[in-house]
Amino acid sequence: MTDIPASTALWRFRVLDLSRVRAGPTCVKQLADFGADVIKIESPPGVDPNEGMGGLRDGPDFQNLHRNKRAMTLNLKLPEGREVFARLAEKADVVVENYRPDVKFRLGIDYESLKAINPRIVLASISGFGQDGPYRERPGFDQIAQGMSGLMSVTGFPGQGPMRTGAAIADVSAGLFAALGILTALLEREVSGQGQWVQSSLLMSGIALLDFQAARYLMDGEVPPQVGNDHPTSMPTSAYTTADGYINVGASGEGMWKRLCPAIARPELLQRAEFQGGANRAKNRKALNAELNAAFGAKKSDEWISILNEAGVPCGPIYSMDQVFADPQVRHLQAAAMVKHPVLGEIRVVNQAVALSRTPATMVSATPEIGQHTGEVLAEVGYSAADIATLRKNKVI
Repeated sequence: MTDIPASTALWRFRVLDLSRVRAGPTCVKQLADFGADVIKIESPPGVDPNEGMGGLRDGPDFQNLHRNKRAMTLNLKLPEGREVFARLAEKADVVVENYRPDVKFRLGIDYESLKAINPRIVLASISGFGQDGPYRERPGFDQIAQGMSGLMSVTGFPGQGPMRTGAAIADVSAGLFAALGILTALLEREVSGQGQWVQSSLLMSGIALLDFQAARYLMDGEVPPQVGNDHPTSMPTSAYTTADGYINVGASGEGMWKRLCPAIARPELLQRAEFQGGANRAKNRKALNAELNAAFGAKKSDEWISILNEAGVPCGPIYSMDQVFADPQVRHLQAAAMVKHPVLGEIRVVNQAVALSRTPATMVSATPEIGQHTGEVLAEVGYSAADIATLRKNKVI
């Protein structure tokens, strides 16, 4: 391998990335950023009827998802292509795919087939609804999973109908859960010497994200309603109107409530019976928010943020995307990372969210061109220059 790994944390692992669109690439991005040798395998141009589903290759989405990888082309519809993949799998640690569940069996890349080639291999399969069950063959998309998981039922304001979140959180979380499963399987393999099949789905990931909202139903039979920007159970936690915009305030708990009221010059709210205790504040949230909005309207957002932070009350601005990346703390955390693209020049992508003290993730390479490393990868598993030329001639690569 000629590329410099993004980190030494996972450098010893080789990952075959068959995934596309978002959930799978999100999973693999976690591994690539920490130095795994990720080989992005794509069909040669003109083979895949869904070619281009991941967006423009030079576009921001594609560049953000596929950095720190190598790329090769391989036509898995051809027997020769599947033979090549089998040889790659012999030396790989992980395969990641997000085809519909039946496709892997048609291509011979299901877990049992891969296990026969390499008993140590970990297969990660990401789907819309799971690998079995009545919905297994349904195509999965983020918004569909948001609706079926219940996320849209608790997002938005009462009476305005269901609302999707502003990001593809079912896709992203399915990818992150899959990455966690892969790392767990690799850790377990150190003891057993055996790989295993890791599965995540958009539906289960969306349900998992609901966390305490789902637990409210499972434990108490309570169906959570939409409450807009309010916290479902802990008030006052909401977005409040100031003299020049909005701020978020999170003053749940008696200690914070008792600090909030004097800070906004409304100490008398502490004596109001309808606001005594967290349950009453949640029950009477409409009246509570009316009082707080009236108080916050007296000053600008920056003034309130300074006052409330001084008082020890959690609060913060509500940013647009340009304001996010201009914030001094965001800049300090280096949330935007620079990477050099051979055509686009220096571009910024979203940095890895997890910081490691000794082996941090880095951005060492931009998204590769399609098939950029095909010959290099094949040579590493024993193909000669003549073999590679034949594969190209036969349109296997």
